[in-house]
Amino acid sequence: MVRLFAGLFTLFTIGVLAGTAGFFWLISSYGGDLPDHQYLAEYEPPTVTRIHAGDGRLLAEYARERRVFVPIAAIPQRVINAFLSAEDKGFYSHPGLDVLGIGRAVLTNIRNLQNDRRPVGASTITQQVAKNFLLSNEVSITRKLKEAVLAIRIEGALSKDRILELYLNEIFLGYRSYGVAAAALNYFNKALAELTLAEAAYLAALPKAPNNYHPIRRTEAAIARRNWVIGRMLEDGHIAPDVARAAMGAPLEVRRRDATEIVEAEYFAEEVRRELERMYGEEALYEGGLSVRATVDPRLQAIATEALRDGLMTYDRRHGWRGPIARLRSMDDWRAALTRILPPAGGEAWQLAVVLDASQRAGAEIGLVDGSRAVIPFDELKWARRWIKGQRIGRQPQRPADVLARADVVLVEPLPVDAEASADTVDPARFALRQIPAVQGGLVAMDVHTGRVLAMSGGFAASMSQFNRATQALRQPGSSFKPFVYLAALDNGFTPSSLVMDAPFEYDPGFGQPMWRPQNYSHEFYGPTPLRVGIEKSRNVMTVRLAHYIGMDKVKTIAETFGIFDVMPPFLPLSLGAGETTVLRMTTAYAMLANGGKRIQPSFIDHVQDRHGRTIFRHDTRPCPLCRGLPWTADMRVPDVPDTRETIADPRTVYQIVSILEGVTQRGTAVRLRSLNRPLAGKTGTTNESRDTWFMGFSPDLAVGLYIGFDQPEPLGRRETGSSVALPVFKQVMEQALAGEPTKPFRVAKGVSLVRVNPKTGALAEPGETPVIWEAFLPGTDPGSGDRFVLDGSANTAYDDTTWGAPSVAERPRTDRSGGGASVTGFGTGGLY
Repeated sequence: MVRLFAGLFTLFTIGVLAGTAGFFWLISSYGGDLPDHQYLAEYEPPTVTRIHAGDGRLLAEYARERRVFVPIAAIPQRVINAFLSAEDKGFYSHPGLDVLGIGRAVLTNIRNLQNDRRPVGASTITQQVAKNFLLSNEVSITRKLKEAVLAIRIEGALSKDRILELYLNEIFLGYRSYGVAAAALNYFNKALAELTLAEAAYLAALPKAPNNYHPIRRTEAAIARRNWVIGRMLEDGHIAPDVARAAMGAPLEVRRRDATEIVEAEYFAEEVRRELERMYGEEALYEGGLSVRATVDPRLQAIATEALRDGLMTYDRRHGWRGPIARLRSMDDWRAALTRILPPAGGEAWQLAVVLDASQRAGAEIGLVDGSRAVIPFDELKWARRWIKGQRIGRQPQRPADVLARADVVLVEPLPVDAEASADTVDPARFALRQIPAVQGGLVAMDVHTGRVLAMSGGFAASMSQFNRATQALRQPGSSFKPFVYLAALDNGFTPSSLVMDAPFEYDPGFGQPMWRPQNYSHEFYGPTPLRVGIEKSRNVMTVRLAHYIGMDKVKTIAETFGIFDVMPPFLPLSLGAGETTVLRMTTAYAMLANGGKRIQPSFIDHVQDRHGRTIFRHDTRPCPLCRGLPWTADMRVPDVPDTRETIADPRTVYQIVSILEGVTQRGTAVRLRSLNRPLAGKTGTTNESRDTWFMGFSPDLAVGLYIGFDQPEPLGRRETGSSVALPVFKQVMEQALAGEPTKPFRVAKGVSLVRVNPKTGALAEPGETPVIWEAFLPGTDPGSGDRFVLDGSANTAYDDTTWGAPSVAERPRTDRSGGGASVTGFGTGGLY
């Protein structure tokens, strides 16, 4: 017996030693080339980047996987218990491997091999973490051995809670859900803390094969698997029998996730996305869980979007009807045929309809997708003159048949119900004919003091094109560039009352190019004219003569300083806005006029926080220790925050330009803004052949700029200008944006003298004279301080009749050669030139 016992002990010892040796051999054989598991200690799962609007509402989300990360301490115990019972009840006691489970799996797999069935595993949660994070999904013994080795290493490096945290936040549970928090939202529209026991058990039933237990397509299998988990929880002592019975009897009800209220600003959101990707890279954007506060003001954004759309549609309607979007081949089953037609991009806000009858003079009968019938009154068709190439239009329609025909498929929008209609009368629903504009545009609204972009629209609809015409389209600003020419003149001795000759002008660019003879829009000349009027009436010839005199190098400096161009060639035609820039750059430049010449940088982002709540970017970098991290009470004094903005221009001459631009809205090309009874300033812009129309303007605190034109530039049509096309959009924005706001005048710069002058002549106003304005002058430069500064017809001879010893009329040159092959000719007949 002793020998038998000794022999058995020897065999056992040899077996243990062999097993130990075999184990270490496996470790050395399969552990040498395994991935590094140490990074799991610092691993942060990919999570959603969320962008919020200025009022806190969601603007956009960006992620490759819809995951919500929840720390283990915040995961309810019932959820943890459900997953432990379903997946690994010995998780908190084993060293990473379940030896008994592996034995059972070995026996099962022997039987499966005989039946040619798929092998089963006995993976612990730690092994699943090793597989999900560090290995592939390959089904093989080699992979299982590597998984086992990694599990042991992970157990030695991480705490059990950290391993479970990684598992519960990483595991895929179907319904595009990565992690238990995302699954709770997507399946039950609940936070983790709100899940019932039955719901938690269902989620725990999903890791092996989510599609096999789909709650709708495979309800019975899903309930059976859920109840199995509940049974395991009962066996493990996590729940009482009566609780288990109640949970097993509960129905499996899936609830659609609540639609998150999202601010509609697709162009804005895309611009923020681009900026984040530029700042932090693609990986941080889509996996970093950033929390971003954008600058967008949802109310102003809605106003801007609607105004630009209205402006584009208004212009489009003026230029005619381009026809239906489709025609049905057969009207036998028009409803079925209509449902097969997809709405065109840009028409999502309207409905598809087919014309059933256009023969009645009162209107056209239409059929809608739902099978109902309605009518387009003839009054809603009168605008639809036939479009003719070149932005011309046909004759006025006399009846619906002049516009529509049976089987035409068109876009329509319901008209408001007539409140005066009798309740006893059942009239067909009334619709308006709609057309997606061919013209496009871009708009930016900006806080003039900070550069925060409060609203932006890059076109009629983002579904038509992601191309952002507010930030990406390079267009010629036309006359909206002129204020910066005049600012350069004011910085170089001119005043708002200086007289500039509005007379024919010739410029020889040299190099065999034809002579350039700029014209005013009216094709007339107005003689000696105050500098102010040159902007108010947008006089081209005056502007060119002024730019030529002061030198395009000075205009170039101003334009580059204000950020309109990075580099501006000093060519004379660019004084009329022939260079290309963006709406965003121009709006920023005008904002810096409005704020008195302080540099601002346009920003779409207020601040960015990382997944841990640390602020990693802040647009406002001014030092203010009392502004952050302290609770605010009503009795606290508002902190003094230093103004760190760089002064880029003389605030006095900047104010002179602001005052002149305010005159544009009172007497000039933007006079229709006067009806708003608000302090507003701005400038229209129209390029050659009306290919682009602009309006740039501002109130004391808000700058709004926009352009409207075709993506492939072509003339907008006769008599279409910045005043007729772009200005109404600006007016609509300002009227709604400033509604309810107190009226605030423009801030007068220190060191400016206000003198009463006649705006038409620039001369000091006589008692009782009209019209009269308060003109801004630098000290000692007003008309009462000496003789007036005059720029005559020779274009580069400027003189003051007294102090500069100007030549007599007979001596003044009619042609001045300035070198470089350029010549300027002025035509004068005496007096002020």
